[in-house]
Amino acid sequence: MVDRTLARYLAAEFVGTFALVFAGAGAVMVDAKTHALGHIGVAITFGLVIMAMIYAVGHISGAHFNAAVTFAFALSRHFPWSRAAAYWLAQFLGAVTAAAIFRGSLGDIAHVGATLPSGSQGQSFLWELVMTFFLMFVIMAVATDTRAVGEAAAIAIGGTIGLDAMFGGPISGASMNPMRSLGPALIAGNLHALWLYIVAPLIGASLGALAYQFVRGEQTRPAELVDQPVASTEEAA
Repeated sequence: MVDRTLARYLAAEFVGTFALVFAGAGAVMVDAKTHALGHIGVAITFGLVIMAMIYAVGHISGAHFNAAVTFAFALSRHFPWSRAAAYWLAQFLGAVTAAAIFRGSLGDIAHVGATLPSGSQGQSFLWELVMTFFLMFVIMAVATDTRAVGEAAAIAIGGTIGLDAMFGGPISGASMNPMRSLGPALIAGNLHALWLYIVAPLIGASLGALAYQFVRGEQTRPAELVDQPVASTEEAA
């Protein structure tokens, strides 16, 4: 029973991460090919796909879709470390599968939607760290604090991603998600600056989670006591 339950969680994470990369990185490729979306259109696409997937599977897996989010939830004791590697694998497979489909159908346009710094790597590292901090701070509020409005979790998180993408996209690509960057980079064969899109979100999400725990001023329950989808973005509903 436990294995079947975990399998459902992982399937949800696979689908959600696949949708994120397929719609988000796909929007980058489509805009590069047709110029029909523009920067604002790409940013809105990222926000909308996350919003939709949180509503779709947030009550099943917790709707992480992001290795940095999973790491930060585990670090803040809202998610068991024993499940983290399985979640990362499901997210990785979802991201790579989506990127592979786009490489096969559209070619190597825009490096298969990969995130690349427009300036120095140090500049993009700082921006990715700060934007992921904002994102995780909001996620912690709506996913772990019963005083927050749980029904609006998807809107708050999707809106934060769309906002970050609008102002940060032209600088760093506004990834905030190691898997979102890793999938397209591997399929495109372009690993330039990939390290920063892995390290910066991990640090930023960890700081965001710990910062919210501090301002929340409440003890969190140990992850070992959680047995139904943990750290769900619908949990506060």
